[in-house]
Amino acid sequence: MSDLKSSKPDNNVPSAKAGPALGVEALNELALNLHWSWNHMADPLWEALDSYLWQTTQNPWVILQTVSEDKINALLATPDFQERVSTLLEHKHRFFSEDAWFQKSHPRAALSTIAYFSMEFMLTEALPIYSGGLGNVAGDQMKAASDLGVPVVGVGLLWGQGYFRQEFDVDGNQRALYPVNDPGQLPIQPLRRANGEWLRIQIYLAGAMIWLRCWQVLVGRTKLYLLDANDFANTAAHRGITSELYGGDAEMRLKQEIVLGIGGWRLLRELGLEPEVCHLNEGHAAFAVLERARYYMADHKISFEVALTITRAGNLFTTHTAVPAGFDRFAPELCWKYLGHYAKDELLISMEELLALGRQNRSDASEPFNMAYLALRGSGQVSGVSKLHGEVSRKIFQPLFPRWPQQEVPVGSVTNGIHVPTWDSAEADTLWTKACGPDRWRAERPLADDVRRLADNELWQMRTGARKAMLVQIRDRYERQLSAEGASDLDVAAIFKEEVLTVGFARRFATYKRPDLLLHDPQRLIRLLTDSQRPVQLILAGKAHPEDQPGQALIKQWNDFIQRPEVRGHVVFLSDYDMQMAQELVKGMDLWINTPRRPWEACGTSGMKVLANGGLNISELDGWWAEAYTPEIGWAIGDGKEHGEDAAWDASEVESLYTLLEQQVVPEFYDRDAQGLPSRWLGRVRESMATLTPEFSASRAIREYTNDHYLPAAIGYNARAANDGKLGIDILEWQRSIAEQWGTLRFDAVTNESKDGQHKFQITVAPGELHPDQFRVELYAGAAGEYAAKPDILVACKCSAEASGTLVYSICCPANRPVTDYSARIIPSHAGTSVPLEAVQILWQR
Repeated sequence: MSDLKSSKPDNNVPSAKAGPALGVEALNELALNLHWSWNHMADPLWEALDSYLWQTTQNPWVILQTVSEDKINALLATPDFQERVSTLLEHKHRFFSEDAWFQKSHPRAALSTIAYFSMEFMLTEALPIYSGGLGNVAGDQMKAASDLGVPVVGVGLLWGQGYFRQEFDVDGNQRALYPVNDPGQLPIQPLRRANGEWLRIQIYLAGAMIWLRCWQVLVGRTKLYLLDANDFANTAAHRGITSELYGGDAEMRLKQEIVLGIGGWRLLRELGLEPEVCHLNEGHAAFAVLERARYYMADHKISFEVALTITRAGNLFTTHTAVPAGFDRFAPELCWKYLGHYAKDELLISMEELLALGRQNRSDASEPFNMAYLALRGSGQVSGVSKLHGEVSRKIFQPLFPRWPQQEVPVGSVTNGIHVPTWDSAEADTLWTKACGPDRWRAERPLADDVRRLADNELWQMRTGARKAMLVQIRDRYERQLSAEGASDLDVAAIFKEEVLTVGFARRFATYKRPDLLLHDPQRLIRLLTDSQRPVQLILAGKAHPEDQPGQALIKQWNDFIQRPEVRGHVVFLSDYDMQMAQELVKGMDLWINTPRRPWEACGTSGMKVLANGGLNISELDGWWAEAYTPEIGWAIGDGKEHGEDAAWDASEVESLYTLLEQQVVPEFYDRDAQGLPSRWLGRVRESMATLTPEFSASRAIREYTNDHYLPAAIGYNARAANDGKLGIDILEWQRSIAEQWGTLRFDAVTNESKDGQHKFQITVAPGELHPDQFRVELYAGAAGEYAAKPDILVACKCSAEASGTLVYSICCPANRPVTDYSARIIPSHAGTSVPLEAVQILWQR
């Protein structure tokens, strides 16, 4: 709506060049745009205002709320400070108003807005509304969209407590803490109407009206909108809906997801936005597809079915779950309680119809409601987050597409990437700028050859500088941690040497990630760590969910190990792993270890973060590493197959991990050439940086999403919506006809002959009540049970219609595989649709 404003300056709008007398408003403008979290030109400003607060919080807005007006005004009165502020504002306004990659590459694209829904966003530790990997992906993709000018608008929730904070007791047990996020200390802005009224959204939950307050976060040239239920007009129970991320029971989770999906789309409409594309980052936000259809049906006076058929073409669902148990499921009676009114009075459909959208068996009244199924059935495209995860997801969603080969289950993949400017060290950034220029992540050009020209001494200087800087921060953290735990007998200043091979493992502690793999042979690990000539130092970090007792036991196991006298000083476990700590670790780590149980790591991005900094990976062949690994850039464990929870296989992989560390990793790091450089190690560093960093960057991922998903989704949605939704109505009628009449279709005869190096097939079909334009006859050859196999699919041509009403199709193909490999099949067909996503029927030759 045009009458909306924020209560703080809208610093996403370019203004005239800053004048000579800039006040605190200029600092506010810089502090309230999270661009400072990946563009560090403003760092000296915040350092000058309060160096301690800046180092501990990395939150300019907190600094401006804390420091005295006298100090701020005194600094603003100095020419150097004033000039720096002026330069930064001018640069910011110019940068945000210039055309970026999207505007240059797609100047005529009919795509104005992509709504990106996610339960969590990891943008900066100054805005702690995330848990881990899902938020990491969302935050990095928002930043990359800003860099590239892709018109993404984020939608999420403002968590009152966010995810829990972690500390250890004197016995090494995890304790969970829940500090409150004070909105006044967060770099966010309330959204207000022009008359000063706070923009609040209404939704109904179980008969009660709930008010949702609306906030704005500026992320470079993009915006993130947040909802929270902590409105004093709500009851105490309802005010707590957006209190704790991933906290509470199933009922609380359902309420949170209603707020995100339904409330989030209502917020977009209040803002006057009508996105062509809606991107669901995991199934938590799936209710947005219902609310989008509801608005469309109200705007165009059509049924919900037609509206969903039209709008689903513009919806994209990215699944992050590697096991079916990871999907959110809700009991039918719970759905009736919170969605019964919504279905009957707003969608104008029965509750049974709504529940059917989230069930494998649409008519099973006892089956729980699956949010991933709703997201899939409400979207025109579905993708996993790595190539391997795409394969795993096709297996997971196979039950929704009976009789279809697994490799044709309509789930693709876009492998995640990290936002490099957020995660690279100052030393690495300097080297990248020298080799590839300042705009390397905002453009689309090859970088590998530029990196390969870097000399060994340049790479080693970068690596040693980043490791030294990291260890200074780690010692400071660990000293504060030990003091809080009451264990200050360790000389922290003496631990961790700057020239020692430094290895990191920092992940969520869950059993499937096998963080205890290195502990299977404690004595062998001790020998590795304490070798007098070639020592290794290990830094650990990670949280276990407060309800995950096995995960917490793994943390305790490591903390017990660290208490051994011979180990102390060689291993640390840092408490309260968060984004700021992750940034410190990945910038200086020599080697990153990842040991998930394949294929349960959907993607995993922690190992990507060391790439730009010259760190190397040793990892299970799972997630992104399964497609990234080559022998010259790192090390791999596992055989690329699934072994379940096989203790014998775990033992085999432990042996492989130890052997690689002892015989390859450690020797390569310490073997030096005539110049005193580890040339073999640096060869891996150079090739890893050159080939992997660009490929596993969020810039590449966002360009791929834009070219292969966002633009086609916008085209598909616009086509279905054109001419009063004519195409959408046609598609719905086709779907109904296919569903009702498919059983009348049959094969009459299939014959073949092979000669002159060709297989010639003649396929006779009795169409029954269907028109020939409604289906397609194909010849299929492939191993339907092996998802890695690539099938051969050939479309048959209709050559005649018989007097009996049957249709004769023919096809020829090279005889390069046995004729018995081929089967005729019939599938639904309609221009502009995705089959089998929108029509699951299939008929095979018997």
